[in-house]
Amino acid sequence: MQIQTFKDLPLTPEVLRSINELGFDSLFPIQAQAIIPLLQGKDVIGQAQTGTGKTAAFGVPMVQNLNRDVRGVQGLVLTPTRELANQDADNIAKFGKFAKVKVLPVYGGESINKQVHALANGVQIVVGTPGRLIDLMERRVLNLGSVRFVVLDEADRMLDMGFIEDIEFILSKTPRDRQTALFSATIDENVMRLTNKYMRNPQKILVSKDEIALTQMKQYYIVVNQGGKLNALCDVLQDDRVEKAIIFCRTRHETSRLSDQLYKRGFRTQVLHAGFTQAQRDRSINEFRHGRRNLLVATDVAARGLDIEGVTHIINYDVPEDPPVYFHRIGRTARKGEEGTAITLVSYGEMCNFNNIKGLTKTKIEEIKGQSVQEDSPIQSFY
Repeated sequence: MQIQTFKDLPLTPEVLRSINELGFDSLFPIQAQAIIPLLQGKDVIGQAQTGTGKTAAFGVPMVQNLNRDVRGVQGLVLTPTRELANQDADNIAKFGKFAKVKVLPVYGGESINKQVHALANGVQIVVGTPGRLIDLMERRVLNLGSVRFVVLDEADRMLDMGFIEDIEFILSKTPRDRQTALFSATIDENVMRLTNKYMRNPQKILVSKDEIALTQMKQYYIVVNQGGKLNALCDVLQDDRVEKAIIFCRTRHETSRLSDQLYKRGFRTQVLHAGFTQAQRDRSINEFRHGRRNLLVATDVAARGLDIEGVTHIINYDVPEDPPVYFHRIGRTARKGEEGTAITLVSYGEMCNFNNIKGLTKTKIEEIKGQSVQEDSPIQSFY
């Protein structure tokens, strides 16, 4: 039987009830391919970006296979950021709502005493960043001896951030016969070294570069003189369909400068870049998430692991030099099967990088004409 919906999966009534309450029905490709082998206890490598349904791909099997008679931590999810830890924990808790599964997110910048207290009261699944997990382990309040299932989420990003030693230390404290799943937007040599060392005959669910496609998204680009980008951007933003947008810039300085320019023109902007403290970062994200500001001007620190509902547009003010970054960026919209729009402003000096991006996707990126020469000319409708 071909697996097409969650109802086709061998799940308990409690888990199915939670999924039905969430309104989930049809399986996304990563879910259709990963859930069955994970339910069977196999190791899995999945290539998938945030927003493709990967949390359910590992979260549903994790909840389903819990042993209700074991009090200790059985499921462990490692994530690169506190935002992703919170998102994963929240989703897994929803999958386990009627099975009464206790899920705890742990990360730095939050009171460790609250996390210690929650662990003492009994938790079945822990989702956390490597540093805080190790802190709790060294305090002897987090014991991984009963862990049956480990997930490395956004593994490539964790390795880029220098977490390899922390990850290896954590894995060394889990049972050797545990089940392991790894999800990553890119599968490079560093990721493969990790899988070869810590996974047993994993089933690979990979997407080749030429199959990168976001079919539910409309993608456009505008060729414009560098000095005309601000006017072109304002023309785009004045369209009433741009309800909530993330605007990506290459540098911290550019995000601040662009945000100020837009603010002076009457737009409700917020900035996000890597120079922010955690408190500043949380404030910016919350302002944008809850609609107090409808434009987030950001560097690529926001391109991965940031899951905000209702983003209608992604605008690339600068063309990324690394082609895969384009797909990480535009994956912030068209979430969970909804439609979205991506618009890239391409200066003549950026055309080579943009052509490299177009060469990686089978989906059409349509040019909006009439903006390349006259910097102040209005953009013709593209909807």
